[in-house]
Amino acid sequence: MVHCPKCAVEIDIDEDEVEEGEIITCAECEAELEVVQIHPVHLNIIADMDDEEDEDDEEDDDDDDDDDDDDDDDDAEDEAESSGDLTEDEEEA
Repeated sequence: MVHCPKCAVEIDIDEDEVEEGEIITCAECEAELEVVQIHPVHLNIIADMDDEEDEDDEEDDDDDDDDDDDDDDDDAEDEAESSGDLTEDEEEA
């Protein structure tokens, strides 16, 4: 018997019926597991692509927040130029 590394439920796997590198799914938590060793059977969790994409999205959101601040500064400068509020240096140029 082998236990799911994610939820610890017992998984009935026969060493003679699985191959190294084979992917199985836990019936309890539906985690995808890779057989990394067969004598005795040892399983590793395969990272879910959805989880990785969510993490990437969160990182991208953080980056977007920083970019938004820069855009606000640029907008303020554009408004000042268009309204005629130029500094003395800008008027001489």
